[in-house]
Amino acid sequence: MFKGINPILMGGREVLPLVEGGKGVAATNHHSSGAWAAAGGIGTVSAVNADSFDAEGKIIPQVYRALTRRERHEELVDYAIAGAVDQVKRAYDIASGRGAININVLWEMGGAQRVLQGVLERAKGLINGVTCGAGMPYKLSEIAAHHGVHYYPIISSARAFRALWKRAYSKAAEWLGAVVYEDPWLAGGHNGLSNAEDPRAPQDPYPRVRDLRATMREVGISDDVPIIMAGGVWFLREWEDWIGNPELGAIAFQFGTRPLLTQESPIPDVWKQKLMTLKKGDILLHQFSPTGFYSSAVRNTYLRGLEARSERQIAFSTEAAGDHQFLLDVGVGRGKKYYVTRDDLLRAREWDGYGYTQALKTPDNTLVFEAPDEVKVVRKDQADCMGCLSQCQFSAWADNETNSTGRLADPRSFCIQKTLQDIAHGGDPEHNLMFAGHAAYRFGEDPFYSNGFVPTVKQLVERIQTGD
Repeated sequence: MFKGINPILMGGREVLPLVEGGKGVAATNHHSSGAWAAAGGIGTVSAVNADSFDAEGKIIPQVYRALTRRERHEELVDYAIAGAVDQVKRAYDIASGRGAININVLWEMGGAQRVLQGVLERAKGLINGVTCGAGMPYKLSEIAAHHGVHYYPIISSARAFRALWKRAYSKAAEWLGAVVYEDPWLAGGHNGLSNAEDPRAPQDPYPRVRDLRATMREVGISDDVPIIMAGGVWFLREWEDWIGNPELGAIAFQFGTRPLLTQESPIPDVWKQKLMTLKKGDILLHQFSPTGFYSSAVRNTYLRGLEARSERQIAFSTEAAGDHQFLLDVGVGRGKKYYVTRDDLLRAREWDGYGYTQALKTPDNTLVFEAPDEVKVVRKDQADCMGCLSQCQFSAWADNETNSTGRLADPRSFCIQKTLQDIAHGGDPEHNLMFAGHAAYRFGEDPFYSNGFVPTVKQLVERIQTGD
């Protein structure tokens, strides 16, 4: 018999220890977040290029008309602020004073600090807290404290939290609402795997969260400040030994994947239907993201295409040296000389025969072979870059004085803004990036969803509280 959960104090408000994950571009909105807060938890509006609405309530398409990347970046920042403010206001109205409304910001998104400042200024009094990860958001505490809201840093190790605390967070300790431990092997979206951690060897989250609590105690943070467990959470009964555990202190749980399949969830029906069909192992932890972070998504046709592109890859030298003695005679334009090994020359000729007739240079002195139509897509997407990230491997954009990373654009990656906007607004989930946590296959196994049942957020929150 599941012993149940009780409300806790988080971010200055009494709420259920249940948090809705923010889920990036338009996969969480006012409907889902407002409903989650109305059910007593913390609803999280994604402030990552959120949708805004016209006078008739229709979504305003995010069309970029400027000619330069820098000017398109300014358009993106304006869209981001307007959309997030619109979503927060609507979510706040739906919540009607129950629960709490947070916003989620990716620190490595383009113009993150400007967007965060703009949203907090224009939605004053409506936002309880800011959840922020994807990078090391040192200035998060300063910005949150300035606006009188709580901050919820997303980290994946005690070491990362210690660094943030020493450098910045200790100066605004009173505004720390909670610390989100996001399991780097199980969570959906971008993950915080360090270079010292093996992506193929998942670690038990309990010792890592226990170490995080020990670090928080060491620097003087009360056990009443919750740690939010994120990634891999499905049935609360599977986490029962965490609840009320004195070794861990106050614990809350974040649900990112399960709220996707609710009536209020803004994702298209075709995406919801796809979730019902997933099997164990269908989620891939990969490194194709232009952010450079590992991330987890459904291994669909889109991701398989990126895997295949990287497999059609050979190293080259601009001069004959060592084993690179053979002049490449396929995939390259006139006047270009690339020396490769004999085996790689034969592989390249084979790919050419299958229609992968164009070679694209990568920043790592390799060439990837791709079909002409796909090459056109890559080139257009790179040219259309609107600076949605602080640094982008795919387009070589950087939010700095030169607007360049100084590296060659990497064709092995993709335009993340384009594909996330497309899938969120009706695009084919088989041919777009489809973020999901590694427990997403459980939709097909959980009897709650049998016969295609899609619950309301209220029904889901009630179900979660039973332990299931």
